[in-house]
Amino acid sequence: MNKIKHFTKELNFIKNNRYKESAEVLLELLPDYFFHIPASSTGKYHPNFSLGEKGLVRHTKVAIRIAYELLCNNTIGNIFNQDEKDLMLIAIMLHDGCKLGVEQTAYTVVDHPIIISEYIKENSTKTKFTASEIEFICSCIETHMGEWNTDYKGNKVLEKPSNKYQKFVHMCDFLSSKKFLDIKFENDEIIE
Repeated sequence: MNKIKHFTKELNFIKNNRYKESAEVLLELLPDYFFHIPASSTGKYHPNFSLGEKGLVRHTKVAIRIAYELLCNNTIGNIFNQDEKDLMLIAIMLHDGCKLGVEQTAYTVVDHPIIISEYIKENSTKTKFTASEIEFICSCIETHMGEWNTDYKGNKVLEKPSNKYQKFVHMCDFLSSKKFLDIKFENDEIIE
């Protein structure tokens, strides 16, 4: 399976070629199921475009597109430098990479942000990212759930976003999951 082809357009949003090449490496390492499952197994928490076959890919593409549009807007995007923008786009691209665990489970794993973060760190030597760039990406991923940071018993499992980068990544993921969105796709690409 060519996993990169699912994100060709989104990878081209990344300006730093070293980052882009490294993001491609990490995309290829994602579990195969990521490229097939819906964003929500129940349909309760995500809009129609993110349900069914490849729904998680479509949810991720929309989150990336929201981020890209906001980052291109000078009023919003000018508080970030280009490398920060690229690294946040990569964090969004990978944020749900192990949503059902490294080995696929039936339902979303509550600590999936930590699982994918650890997975990225374990495979970081296969990329050209520096240690600080990996930490930046992973800290944004680890906090992407925002206020939904507890398990089913109410135990705190995840940290909440605390800086502007983490909050931005959370916001884009959050907006992509809103049921009022009606984004149209053709061949798994957003229709302009």
